[in-house]
Amino acid sequence: MPKNYILAIDQGTTSSRAIVFDRNGQPAGTAQKEFRQIYPKPGWVEHDPAEIWSSQLKVVYEAISNAGIRASDLAGIGITNQRETAVAWDRDTGDPICNAIVWQDRRTAELCDELKGKGLEPMIREKTGLVIDAYFSATKWKWIMEHVPQAREKEKSGRLALGTVDSWLIWKLTGGRVHVTDVSNASRTMLFNIQTLSWDRELMDLFGIPEGVLPEARSCSEIYGYTGSGIFSSPVPVAGIAGDQQAATFGQMCLTQGSVKNTYGTGCFILCNTGDAPVESKNNLITTVAWQLGGKTTYALEGSIFIGGAVVQWLRDGLGLIKDSREVEKLARTVEDNGGVYFVPAFTGLGAPYWDPYARGMIAGLTRGVTAGHIARAALESIAFQVNDVIRAMEIDAGLEIRELKVDGGASVNNLLMQFQADLIGIPVIRPEITETTSLGAAYLAGLAVGIWGSVDEIRDHWSVDREFHQQVSAGDRQALKDGWKKAVERARNWEI
Repeated sequence: MPKNYILAIDQGTTSSRAIVFDRNGQPAGTAQKEFRQIYPKPGWVEHDPAEIWSSQLKVVYEAISNAGIRASDLAGIGITNQRETAVAWDRDTGDPICNAIVWQDRRTAELCDELKGKGLEPMIREKTGLVIDAYFSATKWKWIMEHVPQAREKEKSGRLALGTVDSWLIWKLTGGRVHVTDVSNASRTMLFNIQTLSWDRELMDLFGIPEGVLPEARSCSEIYGYTGSGIFSSPVPVAGIAGDQQAATFGQMCLTQGSVKNTYGTGCFILCNTGDAPVESKNNLITTVAWQLGGKTTYALEGSIFIGGAVVQWLRDGLGLIKDSREVEKLARTVEDNGGVYFVPAFTGLGAPYWDPYARGMIAGLTRGVTAGHIARAALESIAFQVNDVIRAMEIDAGLEIRELKVDGGASVNNLLMQFQADLIGIPVIRPEITETTSLGAAYLAGLAVGIWGSVDEIRDHWSVDREFHQQVSAGDRQALKDGWKKAVERARNWEI
């Protein structure tokens, strides 16, 4: 019997998800489970890798069951994941030696300042395309090597493995037989040379990362290995990997130079396809590998925003203004505008284009007439303001005028937010029928490797529009909104210094 389905594993920052896709790129079964966020100290964010694995395995089984199929119907597995999060484990036991340090974690900000002070940023930027920031994996692994006693002990005995979340999942899926990553995830570590597409010895020495502990960096679409015994009744090939934002860019079919997408998830991540050559940013964006497919490498410019949809979670869990994240749009619509309130959600600093680890969150413009509706509206608008900042920087770096923005992710279903985004950036905002394009991109990459789809042109035809949003405000009103945002951001910056 033909194997007609692809399983996409989508391991995110706050939840693990699995979606089964059919040959038409349509979801046949899905499941999702949130897991714990661990905050040991202010600015520190951790995950339990064992909980990541158990939650992911649980939703895999649920998604297959919900699709009404068996694992034997799967042609392959594609993996997409939260990037930069650093994991360390024992090769023999398969057990983590400490909690994973999440991409949002700021504990290594001072180390990054030291590296900048030594004048190392130009060298690191030239090799990796990245700015020096605690966001990336290298300083997190350095911290583990220096602060977790087991790390050095296991490294000396050849038992230490370091990896990002994709590598951790593949290790567990294959029963410890395969230690790999792909070039898109590797390019986010600050240890990977995006010119040579290999781990960089000079950078590994700089960060104290021993040789042999990192995964092999492979393309985004090939068979890396097969599921081990105890996962399914028969082996299934693991055949696609891409970091979540690169996967979403592929799933959005941003396949031509100059095409742009934004994913509204825990954070926001805007990627612009720059073709087969890396473009150096002059405006604090990141140069990254988008994907490698069929021997060809595609690059992108990226603007990373740390707090996107997470600001809505804070309204729910921190303030108790809403009981469910879906209620935020209704609350925000109880007012006509933000009432002069601006919300800078710099809970863990500011990402692109500011890269300020010392910024902190701020709600400005409060008066006695401000209501919960104004706070909710300002929170949603903060997401769009940050995206606008990145879009403008991206246009300058890429030397082009961005004509449309494709959107996806959980918050993209919020019509109020999408309309405000279009008003702010002044170009059409286009939402596809399938907004879970991160999972879809991983499925496509795996499906191409195992022959579910014969070519990129074949899957391009699956993409379709759900709704377009066009600007409805005047240029003067748009500029007034931007001016208010700029003033609020300046007050939030360098707060901890």
